Amino acid sequence: MNSFAREAKTARSVRRALFMIVAFAICQFVIAPQSKAQDTEDNYNHKCAVCHGKDGLGKTMKGKENHVKDVHENMKDSEADMIKVVTDGKGESMDSYKGEYTPAQIKELVEYYRSLGQK
Repeated sequence: MNSFAREAKTARSVRRALFMIVAFAICQFVIAPQSKAQDTEDNYNHKCAVCHGKDGLGKTMKGKENHVKDVHENMKDSEADMIKVVTDGKGESMDSYKGEYTPAQIKELVEYYRSLGQK
């Protein structure tokens, strides 16, 4: 193989490697955050919305039974207080989720819930 052919092969390998790096970066920094946000919304809709409602207003049957406050009223509580309630539970009406979600996921759920109060 002459030097020109070796250089062309090396250039193709470098281009292929750069393409793979760019593709990986796109997956990590563009697609993954969107998936994470969707996962948080799905988790909220699956667990929290049963009482709090998809809109955060607490007007579901179970929410009314448990006297769940509207998200706008709950906005008076700090994010840290809300995280504690989700982590540890609250009385008989709200279970602890520390065994089901990581601290990061709980924080994301609280942030999602609080975002409903800004709509």
